[in-house]
Amino acid sequence: MRPVADGGLFSPACVSLASKNRMIGNAAKSQIITNFKNTVHGFKKFHGRAFDDPFVQAEKPKLPYSLHKLDNGNTGIKVRYLEEDKVFTCEQITGMLLTKLKETSENALKKPVVDCVISVPSFFTDAERRSVFDASQIAGLNCLRLITDTTAVALAYGIYKQDLPTPEERPRNVVFVDMGHSSFQVAITAFNKGKLKVLSTAFDPYLGGRNFDEALVDYFCEEFKSKYKLNVRDNPRAVLRLHQECEKLKKLMSANSSDLPLNIECFMNDIDVSSRMNRWEPLSLLPGRVEMPLKVALEQSKLSRDDIYAVEIVGGATRIPAIKERIAKFFGKDVSTTLNADEAVARGCALQCAILSPACKVREFSITDVVPFPITLRWKSPTEDGLGECEVFTKMHAAPFSKVITFHKKEPFDLEAFYSNPQELPYPDHRIGCYSVQNVVPQPDGDSSKVKVKVRVNVHGIFSVSGASLIEKQKGDGDDMQIDSEPMVQNEGRGEEQVHGPPMSGSAAAGDKQDPAAGGSKPKVKVKSIELPIVVSNVRQLDSEVLTGFVEYERQMIIQDKLVKELNDAKNAVEEYVYDLRDKLCGMYEKYVTQDVSDGRLSLMLEDTENWLYEDGEDQPKQVYEEKLDALRRLGQPIYDRHREHEDRPRAFEELGKKLQLYMKFVESYKQKDERFLHLSAEEMSSVEKCVSENMGWMNSRMNAQSKLAPTQDPVVKVADVIVKIQELENVCNPVINKPKPSLEEAPEASDQSAEAHNGPAAAEGKAEAKGNQQTKSGKEMEVD
Repeated sequence: MRPVADGGLFSPACVSLASKNRMIGNAAKSQIITNFKNTVHGFKKFHGRAFDDPFVQAEKPKLPYSLHKLDNGNTGIKVRYLEEDKVFTCEQITGMLLTKLKETSENALKKPVVDCVISVPSFFTDAERRSVFDASQIAGLNCLRLITDTTAVALAYGIYKQDLPTPEERPRNVVFVDMGHSSFQVAITAFNKGKLKVLSTAFDPYLGGRNFDEALVDYFCEEFKSKYKLNVRDNPRAVLRLHQECEKLKKLMSANSSDLPLNIECFMNDIDVSSRMNRWEPLSLLPGRVEMPLKVALEQSKLSRDDIYAVEIVGGATRIPAIKERIAKFFGKDVSTTLNADEAVARGCALQCAILSPACKVREFSITDVVPFPITLRWKSPTEDGLGECEVFTKMHAAPFSKVITFHKKEPFDLEAFYSNPQELPYPDHRIGCYSVQNVVPQPDGDSSKVKVKVRVNVHGIFSVSGASLIEKQKGDGDDMQIDSEPMVQNEGRGEEQVHGPPMSGSAAAGDKQDPAAGGSKPKVKVKSIELPIVVSNVRQLDSEVLTGFVEYERQMIIQDKLVKELNDAKNAVEEYVYDLRDKLCGMYEKYVTQDVSDGRLSLMLEDTENWLYEDGEDQPKQVYEEKLDALRRLGQPIYDRHREHEDRPRAFEELGKKLQLYMKFVESYKQKDERFLHLSAEEMSSVEKCVSENMGWMNSRMNAQSKLAPTQDPVVKVADVIVKIQELENVCNPVINKPKPSLEEAPEASDQSAEAHNGPAAAEGKAEAKGNQQTKSGKEMEVD
């Protein structure tokens, strides 16, 4: 999940809880130092993890905020919110961030946002993915897909390429390297026109930009301890300040090869600290860690370096020169930076969302991802000894994908799903979940029933046993069926491959059609499919009731944030009005202030209001601030109105005068028998002349009356009155001025009618014949053209 909303609107993954509301994004980031115990950042890595997880315990001492063990054993975050100690789950904190991103997107798009696509690291396990998916529901979003970071980057790269090879041609293989704040991911992708296929992925979940920051912090902590006798680790605020400065220094070192200074004023105990560093000094962290994921990804893809078309790098940490050099050296070619290092993942998510959402029409682009870790099913029955196992999804298996496993059973049985190689997981628990297939009974003749179980890895990369059905045999006419004894796992509607598992101790088989070579000796049977219920347990995901409660609580927090924002806006409006009006009373408004106000009444009120804002008015209801503002406006608004009228009135009268002069010239031209206006009647010109005369008299009288008033007096004529007069004048005069002249064709038609009347029917008939001949001739000419 990247902290970016579509449209390039960045929002840091940071949430700060306060006594009245919460701040998210940039506002929260500014609170990291001042409110460090209640400002949560770097929480993505706790999704789906237990509190006793070794990784969580290792991270705990590094965090300025507190972690807490939840009732279900997961990791919670303890903060103080609304003057109470609260414990939020990772899903709730991420839901807050997604709510902010949703609001940002809606403000940018000017329409509601419901559908979304969220990116997650390629190494996220089933439990972590489910946790992020729950977070999207808390935010009220419809998550169309959880897409891996590198797959989103590949989509952003490939969808705009017009020169990709056709499906019949050899694909273009591109390596995508993403080193962000907390992880390092590599993917090799094959492109053809209109589609991409991920060939392999590799990762180092503990190598990223933050590791370089921590290396710098450790370095300077030791230096300041020996140089200034300061134990920085004992002061959380000082550690956070040092982190910020080291992050800035890292960015500067990426662009400069010379020694760079680090200076922090009043760092600890009122002591200023300073030091210097060169970009090559912190690189002791790198040996072997950058090259290893690159090597693994290349080996799993079964490609050589010569098969690689390009190496694209994204992520903020790839700006470090040493990282670029090592990547280029490994593949033997220069790295490419055609993609935006910060926005590539977010752009890929936006494109995938547009493809999946029915609200958008986008060119189709097919995506085939992979299963990062192999998944195995284990089953047992209360009456059977031993266990059966089958690896249903191998490492780097195509995803999304569905398969059907066929069992022979006489009673209900359990399936346990787990990751095959626990040592490869960056996660301590390799179990995925348990699935109990219910209502399995033997056939009427006592034989085992055929049970088909559907397993799948969906578009989110989440594994599930999505369905089970019992095949009931009935003798009689129907399709032939052979119950094969060979255990087999078959694809559902894909036709790409068949995976044969180990012997299932008489419990698994597949195949629906009779072998033609077997002849017609076997009896014909009818089959009936009965859906079986599945009970799911031990899946690390929020219960529906708990999730519903989180959704409701998020709505309450949104309402609380809105109320606080409206309250702050009302308070700021009073403060802004006080400062603005007080500055202008001695400036542009000075000559418009009446005697009673100039005696100090308004100035005193402004001063009292300012003092009240920072004393008793620091925390008041919204209505109190609105009443204060209304009281100030009752004295200040007349001054503002007089100033505005004085400034705008001359321009309005000038516009009216120009209109009157224009229409007066028009009347004079008519009186002088101008040929342009001979088609107008005397009555029309009289109405224009009368309207011009009346408005001229009104303007002169109002201007004379206004000139006798002082600036402190209310005007006798307002700008709005002048605008009304201009509109009235235009409504009367414009229709007359713009009246078109008669058409030149009207006169000949009249003379023709007169000639027909005098010459009689014969003449009219001759003219009609001539007119018909002319039309025929014109028609022939058109045919020739």
